[in-house]
Amino acid sequence: MASDEDKTFIDEMADVVPLKRAPRVAVRTGSATARDSSQEHRRQAAVQVPQRDRNILTDGGIAPLDAWYVLEFKRPGVQNGVFRRLRQGRYESEARLDLHRMTAAGARRELFEFIEESYRLGLRTVLIIHGKGQTRAEQERSSILKGCADQWLRELDIVQAFHSAQPQHGGTGAVYVLLRKSEDKKRENRERFAKGRVPYDPV
Repeated sequence: MASDEDKTFIDEMADVVPLKRAPRVAVRTGSATARDSSQEHRRQAAVQVPQRDRNILTDGGIAPLDAWYVLEFKRPGVQNGVFRRLRQGRYESEARLDLHRMTAAGARRELFEFIEESYRLGLRTVLIIHGKGQTRAEQERSSILKGCADQWLRELDIVQAFHSAQPQHGGTGAVYVLLRKSEDKKRENRERFAKGRVPYDPV
């Protein structure tokens, strides 16, 4: 049983609120510690989630083609006159890609990136050299790359047509490629056309 003194003490302390204790370590928002932690989380996420390969080209299982086989392809809508000039080498190649001595995997990556970049830059005609090969080993590799180029170029929607090159540009060891006009080039042509128009004055 509590004494009178204890009761008095309890009554006196009834409305006392305990003091709040400050945390032992104050972490400021945006501190170096927080930034380091955030960077570490992002680094771990980047390692755990691999980058998705945008390359849509067929990977493996493509039949080789004879070194002297003529490549030709034209999408519906490409004018015959345009295709004829491409075949005759009358369009100047604005860029070229040499696949010589590349593996099929390396050529797949290089061709995809080359065509994408050429289109982004607004190029219309490019040259891809897959080779014919002088030795038997080179001929085998070239025939594989030639078959790959034939397959891969058909798989890219921005490729409108292609044809094996004229002798002075590599013959059947190279191919002319006609690309679709980029949206920037279309807009540029529309603006140029609009500037050159003369208003019609029905007098």
